[in-house]
Amino acid sequence: MEILVTGANGFLGKSIVNELSEGNIISSLSRTSKDYKVSLDIKSPNFLQKFDLVIHAAGKAHSIPKNAVDKKEFFDVNVTGTLNLLKGLEKVGVPDQFVFVSSVSVYGRESGININEEHVLQAADAYGLSKIEAEVLVMEWCKKHNVVCTILRLPLLVGENPPGNLGIMIKAIDKGYYFNIGGGKARKSMVLLQDVAEFIPKVAAFGGIYNLTDSFHPNFLELSSVISKQKNKKIPFDLPLIVAKVLGFVGDLLGSNAPINSNKIKKIISDLTFDDTKARKQLEWNPHPVLEYLKNNSLVH
Repeated sequence: MEILVTGANGFLGKSIVNELSEGNIISSLSRTSKDYKVSLDIKSPNFLQKFDLVIHAAGKAHSIPKNAVDKKEFFDVNVTGTLNLLKGLEKVGVPDQFVFVSSVSVYGRESGININEEHVLQAADAYGLSKIEAEVLVMEWCKKHNVVCTILRLPLLVGENPPGNLGIMIKAIDKGYYFNIGGGKARKSMVLLQDVAEFIPKVAAFGGIYNLTDSFHPNFLELSSVISKQKNKKIPFDLPLIVAKVLGFVGDLLGSNAPINSNKIKKIISDLTFDDTKARKQLEWNPHPVLEYLKNNSLVH
């Protein structure tokens, strides 16, 4: 297949390219290098060929906007960038299949158990809203051009040298300043990069909207314990919940510059898991448990 992967230098994009390279002709697009060096938020690419499958993994994430400019950047990259990609594809002929990498952030939930694809999209933050808008854009475009459309709503991604919250946790454990709160019992959904990459060719031919998780949803204690053992560190200290709530209250009083507040504490101690039953039943999604992967693989190289 002629496959285009956007965001090819990104955390997920690299894994997709590595996984699909054998037996396919891969063209890569990113801001910095690869076959097409393009900033999609600025301009539409000029492709040299038509593609059978396009995997749109480029996007902005892993940051909290501090002002209106930061918020606008989410829409510039995730919405305008997607629009410019679609315009570029129209010039050379639309693909047969299109996969858009979205996020469970579209649900707008800070807590909940086994949230499925039928849940209302109620994101209120810039990232979640930009992903919702991009999803709609892609689905309407695919319907108009008779392209098989797939939307993958992903939780925390796990793999080598992870960005975001998992990367922060690993660094904190390594430096000895990570701690759990209230026993670290809150469960969070996550999924392995490799499982997502391997699944894409199968789901791309079928289409639809899917949550993908490892179906186990580790809690903070399980996750931090495995990482600590992997790095030969002590099991992290546990901060009693009452102490954490007091610190959160103090943070509320200090304002936006405080490193912790009541809302952040609430997020940390709340379960937030997503249901991948649809992918399992319709397409035999059978992921590897994240904890087993972590026991046998170092995340930092």
